[in-house]
Amino acid sequence: MYQPQKSDMFTFGLWTVGNPGRDPFGDAVRGAISPERMVEKLAGLGAHGVNLHDNDLVPFDATPSERDAIVASFKQALDDHGLKVPMATTNLFTHPVFKEGAFTANDPEVRQFAIQKTMRAIDLGVELGAETYVFWGGREGSEVDAAKDLPGGYKLFRDALNFLLGYVRDQGYNLRFALEAKPNEPRGHLFLPTTGAMLGFIETLDHPEMCGVNPEVAHETMAGLNFPHAVAQAIDAGKLFHIDLNDQDMGRYDQDFRFGSVQIKNNFFLVKLLEDSGYAGPKHFDAHAYRTEDENGVWDFAYGCMRNYMILKEKVQRFNDDAEIQGILQDLNPASSGWDRISGGYSSDVAAAVNSQEFDVAAMARRGYQYENLDQLAIEIIMGVR
Repeated sequence: MYQPQKSDMFTFGLWTVGNPGRDPFGDAVRGAISPERMVEKLAGLGAHGVNLHDNDLVPFDATPSERDAIVASFKQALDDHGLKVPMATTNLFTHPVFKEGAFTANDPEVRQFAIQKTMRAIDLGVELGAETYVFWGGREGSEVDAAKDLPGGYKLFRDALNFLLGYVRDQGYNLRFALEAKPNEPRGHLFLPTTGAMLGFIETLDHPEMCGVNPEVAHETMAGLNFPHAVAQAIDAGKLFHIDLNDQDMGRYDQDFRFGSVQIKNNFFLVKLLEDSGYAGPKHFDAHAYRTEDENGVWDFAYGCMRNYMILKEKVQRFNDDAEIQGILQDLNPASSGWDRISGGYSSDVAAAVNSQEFDVAAMARRGYQYENLDQLAIEIIMGVR
């Protein structure tokens, strides 16, 4: 019952299963895996698709003819194995040219090159069938604030996205943008560090209707924030266009662990939120196998991400079907004609009625809310004893 199917919309980045296990203190421990093999193996495990940065597929210095040959081979593999490319993005952080930023670099030629590279990467993504384009500003930030006009940095980011929105519209592409937040790493301080910051920024763009967010578990959690709360805000705003699933210890570097391997309780409520809200988009695992693993371990990791989601999904159904739990939740959220009038919008009559209403504040203050019992029941569901 926990076997993933293509209909479950699980996706992986070429950079995730292709991660060679290199870290700041050690060289790669795994050899390169071809994109075609990644497609074949992920299809066999039940994945829906693969996502990519431009340079995950096409090397930075590839010639046009090399580029076309690489893309043709990859497209053939996708066709052979029935996988999709729902999302694409641009690598604006690896090459030394971006060491001081891309869209927000002080050097205007670097900014122009970043726009050119992104336009070409958008063309590639659309050619492969992508309908969502993610923007993660990995180098958009600073370590030395004296070197940056900070309000000007946000303007540069806005100008770049507005230009690219215009490009997508001019080309007639069926593509929407998903902005991804992160508080730090690789820069000391990144612009737009949280999902909430991204949601506010989107409303300043020329075409906010084309833009949403791509929140990531690790990026909010590493800052000590509650990830389901961030996702809930995106859902409330109608802006959850894509999501990156992985796992993370609070207060650590960006670990990108296998989904479901660390924050079990938070992951349960994240899956519950996605399932109960009817989120139907890709569930993308932006994670990678432990550095201890060989290639076989990479596929164990990929299958484990999907299987853990399926296990938690089944536990969510148990939670939702549990009569005692649902009874407590019903008691916690009683119907109220008085509140219905308030939520219906302001009027002078409703304001007068609220002002004249009498409340038994002492009785309300004495009320117990059964949170201990409810939380324990949820834990028992998660631990598989209920």
